[in-house]
Amino acid sequence: MDVDDVGDPYEAANPPPARKAMGFFEHLEELRMTIIKSLVVFGIFVTIIAYQLDRASHLLIWPLERVRADYPEMNTNLVTNSPMGVFSVIIDICLIGGLVMSLPFVLFFVGQFIAPALTKRELKVLLPTCAAAFVLFLGGAAFGYFLLTPSTIRVAYELNQMLGYTVLWTADKYYSLLMWLVLGMGAAFEFPLLVVLAVYMGIVEVATLRKYRRHAIVVIFVIAAVVTPTPDPINQCLFALPLVVLYEIAIFVSAQIRRRHQDEA
Repeated sequence: MDVDDVGDPYEAANPPPARKAMGFFEHLEELRMTIIKSLVVFGIFVTIIAYQLDRASHLLIWPLERVRADYPEMNTNLVTNSPMGVFSVIIDICLIGGLVMSLPFVLFFVGQFIAPALTKRELKVLLPTCAAAFVLFLGGAAFGYFLLTPSTIRVAYELNQMLGYTVLWTADKYYSLLMWLVLGMGAAFEFPLLVVLAVYMGIVEVATLRKYRRHAIVVIFVIAAVVTPTPDPINQCLFALPLVVLYEIAIFVSAQIRRRHQDEA
């Protein structure tokens, strides 16, 4: 028997009132409110960043300055080559900051939406899952910002030097690259959490994850080859190796969860 099935004696003697069943349109209304609240929070942070646009721009230029420290002759003055280029820059800066800063609130609103449909045992998993999702996203975003973006810029600059090209990068291209790498790595780092949840819900067995470990590693490297903006193997490995490590951690955590469930049973 599962420990959660026994419950607290006080709760058994004083059961909570039954939840009122919600109809289809009521669920749609709840979903609509969840989306609206998420968009409002996102809009607030986008407005704050737009108000502090100059500071945000200087903060996001750090990967470029980091590479310049190794190549003093490198020109880090970004340019725009079209009248609308500056608007693309503003949109990218606001999107990066707005998504990262609003993520905790969005996860909270989503948790509120799905909580009524969860059992007591599933509710215990909800908060750690949301916290883990936020931490993993921040870890991935930090990895993309501090390691992957400077490495990509360094490789691109060295190739330009080797071929004798003059480096003159546009601001909209730089911020688009930054957004792709930072948000892309943040999303990619959610991969192990999905694996653990799949094992927890009984969709996948730990033995299956171990059996197809080599296949998963090959798939990760293929994805890295497609996603990374430069074709060099260094950046591909920088993208893929953390995901391989996280995959192994996911297998270990999943095995511990399964063992705990067996002990409780």
